[in-house]
Amino acid sequence: MTDLDNRSRNRLLLVLFVGVLMGALDIAITAPALSLIQSDFGVDARTITWVFTIYTLANLLGTPFMAKLSDVFGRRSIYVMDVLLFAAGSLVVALSPSFGVLLVGRAIQGFGAGGIFPVAGAVIGDTFPPEKRGGALGLIGAVFGVAFLVGPIIGGVVLLIASWHWLFLINIPIAAGLVIGALRLVPNSRPKVRRPFDWAGMAVILALLTALSFGISQIDANSLQASLGSVRVWGSLLLAFILMPVFWFTEKRAADPVLSLDLFRSRQMGLANLFAGGAGFAEAGVSFVPVLLVAALGVTAYMSSIMLLPVVLIMAVGSPLAGQLLDRRGSRFVITIGTASLAIGLIAVGLLPVTTVTFYAAAVPVGIGLAFLLGAPLRYIMLSEAQQSQRAAAQGSLALFTRMGYLVSAALVGAVAASGGGSVAGWQHAFLILGVVSVGLFFATFALKRRPAELAAAERNNPPVPTTQPTT
Repeated sequence: MTDLDNRSRNRLLLVLFVGVLMGALDIAITAPALSLIQSDFGVDARTITWVFTIYTLANLLGTPFMAKLSDVFGRRSIYVMDVLLFAAGSLVVALSPSFGVLLVGRAIQGFGAGGIFPVAGAVIGDTFPPEKRGGALGLIGAVFGVAFLVGPIIGGVVLLIASWHWLFLINIPIAAGLVIGALRLVPNSRPKVRRPFDWAGMAVILALLTALSFGISQIDANSLQASLGSVRVWGSLLLAFILMPVFWFTEKRAADPVLSLDLFRSRQMGLANLFAGGAGFAEAGVSFVPVLLVAALGVTAYMSSIMLLPVVLIMAVGSPLAGQLLDRRGSRFVITIGTASLAIGLIAVGLLPVTTVTFYAAAVPVGIGLAFLLGAPLRYIMLSEAQQSQRAAAQGSLALFTRMGYLVSAALVGAVAASGGGSVAGWQHAFLILGVVSVGLFFATFALKRRPAELAAAERNNPPVPTTQPTT
């Protein structure tokens, strides 16, 4: 563990916080500019959604790649590379002469951002003692709630005084400051012996994730039968299914696998990945709440988004609270509260008549549940259980499962709602399914380690390691 004093840790945490915030903001901050971008490039409504889709897909691919690189070549160098890639993508987007070039820039942005969060989590594992990691991870986890809350507001303010291009140009000076801060503060911990990089495993997992995410993203909930009959859908999903055993055999033989199978043999880490997928599954469902509110209450699309702000506010406040509880009570306590709250809120949405009162009553436990699952607890488990040489890869696996849960849920919720004709009842059936899944996650929490065993694992798996001293 790197020997840093409290002041140095706080400065380091600020660099990590701003980096994660920069990557998270670039989804929400772009939303107000979509109509302007669509008008400038003359694309239709379906095509403009690729501004989000391509970023998400590239982010998904960048996560395991960058996470593994940081385990092999050091945290500092890969964190800096991720930030520079994000800045380069931002510049390409801002100066793009065509919509195709803009999408290339968004892909570069997403690929770089994919590594920022898992590397930040691994750095916390390298520099914070076990009893202080919860608070640090909670603060980093709160970034996403803050980003979704302030992103559209910041985007709207920028658009009042400048063109949409400045939403991306503003990333350049921020990235420059992050690079300077990272070079000075981020330790460059790396294994003593560098083994050959698992290029074969990386190629297979990138192909597998590309096929799986592309196939799911092509499913049209309004025409489910036609979608499943499309070669683009079933062909991509079939390819992903075929590549799964190929990936398993490749990683089993690799000297230093990109996604170690040990991450799935441990019960604790297997459960953490399960909860990550479940959290992503629930989070995707919450993104459909505005559609339910429009159908049930007759509010405008704008007002339905505003009504979702309490959930985001609770997430922003709840994530640091979850981090504090982690340091005091352990991950099992926090995750149990999170899954129970999530189940209560989602089942309430699915069963109770949708009114303003019942919605806000359900929004509170849903916000608490997401805050307690999406932020610190799962990363805390991974830092406790994973060896130092696998920390970033372990963080990356959580991000992978969260995003895969999100993709699967988005397709499932849309399909269930569409089967009900897009009615209020159809949407409520979809949320009821999410609630039942959350109940299953709640019962799974009883298999987690209690606090004493968790601390013992953290001390056992995280002995002091030699690091390259930060440059000054």
